[in-house]
Amino acid sequence: MASNPVPPDAGARPSPGMILERLARGATRAARITHTEHLPPRIGSHADWPEQIRPEVIAAIRSAGIDRPWAHQARTSEHALRGESVVVATGTASGKSLAYLAPVLSRLLDGSEAPNGRGATALYLAPTKALAADQRRAVRELAAPLGTAVRPAVYDGDTPVEEREWVRQYGNYVLTNPDMLHHGILPAHARWSSFLRALRYVVIDECHSYRGVFGSHVAQVIRRLRRVCARYGSEPVFLLASATAAEPAQAATRLTGLPVVEITEDTSPRGELAFALWEPPLTELHGEQGAPVRRTATAETADLLTDLAVQGVRTVAFVRSRRGAELIALIAQERLAEVDRSLPGRIAAYRGGYLPEERRALERALHSGELLGLAATTALELGVDVSGLDAVVIAGYPGTRASLWQQAGRAGRSGQGALAVLVARDDPLDTYLVHHPEALFDQPVESTVLDPDNPYVLAPHLCAAASELPLTASDFTLFGTAAAGLMPQLEAANLLRRRARAWHWTRRERAVDLTDIRGQGGSPVQVVEDGTGRLLGTVDAAAAHTTVHDGAVHLHQGRTYVVRHLDLADNVALVEEAHPPYSTTARDTTAIAILETDTEVPWGDGRLCFGSVEVTNQVVSFLRRKLITGEVLGETKLDLPPRTLRTRAVWWTVTEDQLDAARVNPEQLGGALHAAEHASIGMLPLFATCDRWDIGGVSVPLHPDTLLPTVFVYDGHPGGAGFAERAFHTAADWLTATRDAIASCECEAGCPSCIQSPKCGNGNDPLHKRGAIRLLGELLRGAPREDTP
Repeated sequence: MASNPVPPDAGARPSPGMILERLARGATRAARITHTEHLPPRIGSHADWPEQIRPEVIAAIRSAGIDRPWAHQARTSEHALRGESVVVATGTASGKSLAYLAPVLSRLLDGSEAPNGRGATALYLAPTKALAADQRRAVRELAAPLGTAVRPAVYDGDTPVEEREWVRQYGNYVLTNPDMLHHGILPAHARWSSFLRALRYVVIDECHSYRGVFGSHVAQVIRRLRRVCARYGSEPVFLLASATAAEPAQAATRLTGLPVVEITEDTSPRGELAFALWEPPLTELHGEQGAPVRRTATAETADLLTDLAVQGVRTVAFVRSRRGAELIALIAQERLAEVDRSLPGRIAAYRGGYLPEERRALERALHSGELLGLAATTALELGVDVSGLDAVVIAGYPGTRASLWQQAGRAGRSGQGALAVLVARDDPLDTYLVHHPEALFDQPVESTVLDPDNPYVLAPHLCAAASELPLTASDFTLFGTAAAGLMPQLEAANLLRRRARAWHWTRRERAVDLTDIRGQGGSPVQVVEDGTGRLLGTVDAAAAHTTVHDGAVHLHQGRTYVVRHLDLADNVALVEEAHPPYSTTARDTTAIAILETDTEVPWGDGRLCFGSVEVTNQVVSFLRRKLITGEVLGETKLDLPPRTLRTRAVWWTVTEDQLDAARVNPEQLGGALHAAEHASIGMLPLFATCDRWDIGGVSVPLHPDTLLPTVFVYDGHPGGAGFAERAFHTAADWLTATRDAIASCECEAGCPSCIQSPKCGNGNDPLHKRGAIRLLGELLRGAPREDTP
């Protein structure tokens, strides 16, 4: 930690290089930087607003200090005004909001076209409540000179009941999220009829976040919106904004079901960015099976956040987990108190699960500069305009290059230079990336993966659509080719009934309650303080078994709680405040059965396959790990029910001859397969828009369905999310990177940086590093040389 603190916010801002130089002082600190990438500043390119933009809107924009638009803003507006759906996929802070707001505000000013005299309306969809609230603030400021012609209003779960009727009747720029559209607006479309009849634009912000199961659900919600709009005679234009992404028009078309034009050339200026890759050092400690252990990314990030705060550098530290965000903020506060008692209050945590008033207060404090540093989950990643930040610290690779650049772009939003630091976790992918910077800086961002035709996704939305308006065969084109084949199943389940030419919803309960569009698999678990009955927050149902089981340590706003009891029947976790010197990590066991093989490709004598599987998973115990070091203190058994999952998987088999050629004997086989499975799960996020917690794996020396040694990697969501399919189609590159990652690790027999997994149900035993390298090498020798699957 810096010994001579700089008063926060004092004097001119230091350059990114100077900030990094201060962080790296000392021989041990400097050695942790494996690579620094310097992105030079970029000069912007202006254009003129299209003639159709109302002069009042141009005047309002100029009064906000913007004389002329960037060229990509003007091009986006041109397409929107021509009635063409468009996606603008440019860098963070490139002015995407203004690109769609200019045509939207122009249309809202024109009140002569709506048949009921209400005037045109627009709908804004954000993936998070925080982003919607931030956008309302921005729209109000920009549209203030336009008077009451523009009436922005947030309509989400936090909107008071007494305000909701006003929003329906008078709001003409309604900001909401896909969840509220699914649960609140579409089922009550008759009450929204005047708004929907006048709907001209639908803005979908941060559309790259709609991936996997969540993205597939949102795609069907949007199709339901289009169908209801058509009922009221409107056909809105879709305006999408995305971080830089591969093939944005294709992804936007998959999301909306409409042809979409893409704008990808970023013509905005950019300040200098220094991007450092940071690898925590090895410790004297040993983990499972005696493997060497690196200092945790959590501890390292807390140190960096502390040092940056002492320098007066305004910083956001992005953390993968809610618990990690709380822990980093707590550690930084304690260390800052040793330097200056005024500093701890200027560091806080921000995560999902907070109550609405807590989130709003933190957003205001960060926006105003009252907070100097924040440890945040991705709840703050998506577009919230926090201007004036100097640095971003990313605790662990966030899963995709698109998300990495999105987080890094939070700093330097006012055009000044900025620093970004990626702190590697003790994980195969993170270790690979900090030693292969070309995989981050020389590769395009990923394509967005989603599958709207997933029957587990599509079926409940067909029911919801039928409850909104009777469903006819003419609707099948809108909902996708799989829709017609699902209708007999929905009739057999007594969910839909056919009368004449249409299908109707038959139940008393709401059809929209059949599904959780976040793919969380049920009602969230409420975290309640035992004794007081105070609601602390919620935990997703899918994560409850692993995060709020009996004995789990739960962090909330800097306070530590231990779970007394998880009541699965009532979806309640009772907790009590405590101060244990450890954290907890759940352990589980998994079995897998092949239901159907869709595609099979020979890889030498082995096979690469893709198809449907059934996974049975059970959380069986949890580990207690010492804070900061991660050292295992003990294991406690749990008695939780198994859960089954029907999903999609990629798997590969090897034969006896291939094992002989790879010099893998029967004693090594289980460890070699297990090591290859762990490492391949860790590396898949380089090739699909997922992270290792979206996917799972199983390796078996003799699987009963294949009768061969087999490794499976599967999507962790019912019906699949598209990740395993992406793995199948990139298998040669994916498994080559997996082999290289294992081979390049400096450990002798395997460690968390190559083949050990933090969520292994078998305690990372057995594992055989050298066997995995040889086995993957032999498998890849049989991979098709051309037209790989």
